[in-house]
Amino acid sequence: MRRRILLAILLAVAVTGAALGIPLGITSFQLVETLNRENLAASVRTIAAILDNDLANGEAIDLNQVRAAVPQTGMLRVQVPGQQEKRYGTDPGTDVISQSEPIAKDGTVELSIPAGPMHTRQTQVALLVIMLILLSVGTGTVVATVTARRLARPLRHVAERASKLGGGDFRPDPSRYGVGELDMVAEALDASGTALAQLVQRERQLVGDVSHQLRSRLTALQLRLEPLTMHPDPEVADESKAAQEQADRLADALNELLAAARAASEVSTQPVELPSVLPEVSEEWRQLLRSEGRNLRVRVGDGLMARATPGRLREVIGVLLDNALRHGAGTVTLSARRGDAEGTVVIEVSDTGPGVPDELAPHVFERGFSGGGSTGVGLALARALVEADGGRLELSSRQPAIFSLFLKVPRPGDVAGVRWPAERVPR
Repeated sequence: MRRRILLAILLAVAVTGAALGIPLGITSFQLVETLNRENLAASVRTIAAILDNDLANGEAIDLNQVRAAVPQTGMLRVQVPGQQEKRYGTDPGTDVISQSEPIAKDGTVELSIPAGPMHTRQTQVALLVIMLILLSVGTGTVVATVTARRLARPLRHVAERASKLGGGDFRPDPSRYGVGELDMVAEALDASGTALAQLVQRERQLVGDVSHQLRSRLTALQLRLEPLTMHPDPEVADESKAAQEQADRLADALNELLAAARAASEVSTQPVELPSVLPEVSEEWRQLLRSEGRNLRVRVGDGLMARATPGRLREVIGVLLDNALRHGAGTVTLSARRGDAEGTVVIEVSDTGPGVPDELAPHVFERGFSGGGSTGVGLALARALVEADGGRLELSSRQPAIFSLFLKVPRPGDVAGVRWPAERVPR
């Protein structure tokens, strides 16, 4: 994009320079010749007027009185019928500029000068025009480079934001570029991110509610059918057993559907190196905390890896750090360690503030609930995104407030490009 913008502006400058420079060069070239001829014609007319007076008074032609009007390198020729041609000056050579003027008694005055100085002047003017064209092209190049950078950088940023949005990073970006159209795109991306975040949250909430309701109804149905399978009437018992089997199959189908939904949501997950990702995410929040007189500490064990979607993980960590910035106090700590349960990694965000009040703790993950005047969407969205990657987000401590993110450790098959040895089976 930057190269195209640069080439387009340079082409426009070059075409404009050629369209203006070529006519300007030709006009300047002809103007130099016209000025020289006009000056020479003025001198010839002055000489002819003086000599006309001499001829009208019947006096002999005296060229000494017109010497001042003859250029230093010029040649004056006076021809009168019946008289010998008179000359004054130096021979200008073969390449000359000449102007003539008639005088009394059918005479002619001709003044010639060398054309070399005029050609030199024309060359100088042409070079000046070329320099102006080159200067305009150079200025256009600088302007094109600056303009291309100014446009290409925001376009790359917009492309990165769109890529992050597709990866599950729905956080609004306050960056604006000073270009009306690009700012409109940025605002549209922010609005789309917010809408997608709410859609994901509603989807996860709907799936959870539906699965809970179906499981409750199926459990109640199975409990009612179980006594009927022991009914003394064989026909009733057989029908109850058949209904019990159908309920069991429905429960199994529900479990498979929920498992498939979770697997589909985890398709984009991949092994994430926490020692490189978490410090990178924390940098944008470090300055915000520092402006409030607070610190951010990052503690990550070496070699820790988690199975997650990078965009979703950044979004969740951002929500937790933003929550600590808005509602917490003191030093904020972002840490990662191996979980107590095998195959898990725990990421914790904590601060040294007063913590979460007991009456608010059960509701912090509810959508629309906020104890500090915020939208109440952040923590609910973060939990939905974590669950979409097969993890859990919990408030593990109220005072001080510690939010714990539980993620799975990558399996061997999750690491691309690595061949794992097949399990050996005894013969």
